Amino acid sequence: MNKNVGNIDRILRIAVGAVLISLVFVGPQTPWGWIGLVPLATALIGFCPAYTLLGLNSAKSKEA
Repeated sequence: MNKNVGNIDRILRIAVGAVLISLVFVGPQTPWGWIGLVPLATALIGFCPAYTLLGLNSAKSKEA
């Protein structure tokens, strides 16, 4: 499992994940906010299965 998520992509995923998870507690308080765990997990692991299926890679060659 090679890393395919670059640093900028990771930062954006953490931000989006945190915002979505915060929707569970504030705002509309919808359970759909738990979807934010997906970008948060892929950012922390550094691997995105969807990127593999689509043939994408935002990581630099030395990060992989």
